[in-house]
Amino acid sequence: MSFEISLMEWLQSNITGTLIAFISQFSAFGEEFALVAVMGFVYWCHDKEFGRKLGLLVCSSLILFPLIKNIVFRLRPYMEHSSIKCLRPVEPDADLMDVDAQGYSFPSGHSTNAATVYPGITVFSKGKKKLKWVLSIVLIILVGFSRVVVGCHYPTDVLCGWALGFATVLIISFLYKKIKNENVIFAIAAVIGTIGVFYCKTSDFFSAYGILFGLWLSIPFEKKFVNFESTRNPVSSIIRLVGGAVVFFALDEILKIPFGKEFLNSGTMAAHLVRSGRYMLAIFVSLAVYPMLFKFRIFSLEQESEQGNEQNVA
Repeated sequence: MSFEISLMEWLQSNITGTLIAFISQFSAFGEEFALVAVMGFVYWCHDKEFGRKLGLLVCSSLILFPLIKNIVFRLRPYMEHSSIKCLRPVEPDADLMDVDAQGYSFPSGHSTNAATVYPGITVFSKGKKKLKWVLSIVLIILVGFSRVVVGCHYPTDVLCGWALGFATVLIISFLYKKIKNENVIFAIAAVIGTIGVFYCKTSDFFSAYGILFGLWLSIPFEKKFVNFESTRNPVSSIIRLVGGAVVFFALDEILKIPFGKEFLNSGTMAAHLVRSGRYMLAIFVSLAVYPMLFKFRIFSLEQESEQGNEQNVA
């Protein structure tokens, strides 16, 4: 719509470079690193059952918006209008006009993620929720506004991303209430995701597809062979979170080594399937194998503290 272009031009012309740089940072709350950090903290430290539900929400969000993007084919604003600058590309190392790497515009993936994850935390968590809802709404608005300011999305991309995110939370929470077998919910998500294999051409879909299966496979393995406990110790939480992030991102890079950069960026079906396999393995190891380390004292410092308290009482 013409008003969207005018609005984006006005925002980029009237907001100073320093302020734009500051606003652009809020996009990070809808990006891969933030999602891994939030899901990882909840899963590795706070409550792994809650973390699995949040993980399924993340996967559902990451799968749904590419399914729509690869039907609508709306190019990003800066790709169609030279007056609009791209200030925060999805893939900084790729060509700004490379649609396979940068993705399509409608709906906004960052906005969808934010409207899925942060309300999802509120819905599935226990205790008072009023403050959580306020913080969620503020983050959602800031993420969406940042995507418009940096020139990567039209306002209607953001609005529809928010709608898709909220819808995802409603649907997943409804399924958890109605279906007791979690495998059935994962199967539904997998079937819907598999549809995209036949027509999606962008890498974001295949990343999400791999993450979904990595999470799904990790659940029975962790329950049978690991069965780790949550921690309330701040130091242990930080160690678990940092360690998990290192494992995930290091594995993602290591698994690229057997394949050339040209092949990985080729946009072929083979390259996309390799991407799915890479993410599946990285997530599986991070969620199912890495927690085996939690039996060591440094990952569970509160156990030592509890033992000391018991000796003092005695």
